[in-house]
Amino acid sequence: MAMQPSVLILDEPTSQLDPIAASDFLATVGRINRELGTTVLMTEHRLEEVFPLSDRVLVLDEGKLLCDGSPREVGEQLRRAGHGMFLAMPTPMRIWAAVPGDLKCPVTVRDGRGWLKTYAEDHSLNGETAREPAPPDGEAVLTLENLWFKYEKDLPDVVRGLSMTVHRGEFLALLGGNGTGKTTSLSLMAGLRKPYRGTVAAAGKIGVLPQNPQALFVKKTVREDLNEILKKNRLSREERKHKIAYAARLCRLEELLERHPYDLSGGEQQRAALAKVLLLNPEILLLDEPTKGLDAEFKQVFAEILEALLRRGVSIVMVSHDVEFCAEHAQRCALFFDGSIITQGTPRAFFSGNSFYTTSANRMARGLLPSAVTTEDVIRACGGKVPSRPSLPPEEDPPFRAEEEKTSPQKLPLWRKVAAAAAGTVAGVTFLKSVGLIRMRGVLADVFGTQYGAY
Repeated sequence: MAMQPSVLILDEPTSQLDPIAASDFLATVGRINRELGTTVLMTEHRLEEVFPLSDRVLVLDEGKLLCDGSPREVGEQLRRAGHGMFLAMPTPMRIWAAVPGDLKCPVTVRDGRGWLKTYAEDHSLNGETAREPAPPDGEAVLTLENLWFKYEKDLPDVVRGLSMTVHRGEFLALLGGNGTGKTTSLSLMAGLRKPYRGTVAAAGKIGVLPQNPQALFVKKTVREDLNEILKKNRLSREERKHKIAYAARLCRLEELLERHPYDLSGGEQQRAALAKVLLLNPEILLLDEPTKGLDAEFKQVFAEILEALLRRGVSIVMVSHDVEFCAEHAQRCALFFDGSIITQGTPRAFFSGNSFYTTSANRMARGLLPSAVTTEDVIRACGGKVPSRPSLPPEEDPPFRAEEEKTSPQKLPLWRKVAAAAAGTVAGVTFLKSVGLIRMRGVLADVFGTQYGAY
């Protein structure tokens, strides 16, 4: 803005901001538009707060213009068309679309509250939400005890006395503001950094999806990158080909396999990095902002992938600012502040009643449905139809299970090794003498360090 532009172009500017920072940023953009008259063109996947600011919305699909109009008009067009892009619409609009009726389409949380109040006057609401399954409490696979970490000796601590336990088959989401130590804590769990105090204990193979997916790309094409991660496995060429093909289908990379990873969009890079990590068959999966840049439709696929991993006993720790995704899919949520966890609980207990770290569904419905935290909670309470989730591609041979250990060759006794080495030496010397290249006496002198007479 120091250059006083007449047009401001923003490409997913809130993708890595926490909810409070994202709200402040968008409020600033709104003021720039209103008070300076600057034209703002913004691409976004997080539409809850962007939609109300917009005068006009354009929806692109496969490089073509799908819809063009006001936020409400675009929402109604996508609903009538039954298009997958409707999943990206704000929560009030998706709830309105799933509940029968002829009321006006809401766009903002305020509109949604008014819509729900009017709907409740003529219909009874089911205030009972589905019971949440308790997080697994069996075998601990990742334990952190009193971790302290700083990047340099004279700098303040980034992680302060962090203690936590993750159990087998558990999905733990870590939320909190930017700079509170979440990513640093994830690197401590992965063993990429060492705390100066405290201990980390992990039982199982760890896979890490970093915040910057480009850190995982080392080859010139996506296919070569996926193949590279399997080179250390004792797999045949056909087995590697099958696993790569399945990973490509799962993460929707079929059309991108021959592209350079750096030429992909942010969301496409995220999907390619996810496929590469999954091919490692991790038992503990650490994810840093995995949903940033992903469209709403693939987020549902991603959620199903995580569910499939959980059923196989994989433990997942995810750092995220995506409050809606965490509320819907995590088993336990924890809030980071000043280098440690200050509160945690199930998604319903964690998000209910909060002002900032909560979902649009909870802000919209808390007056009538205090315990509702997800879009599905409100839809069910209104008697609407919950949209079905996508199914994963069928697996002929599950590619992300732990590989069976190959039988290692039996070790030879020491005496057998010595005898074999001696026999090899004598055979070599005899061969060299026979062809007249060296004399036996010279060989014995070199081998034993002694000059011998006639042999």
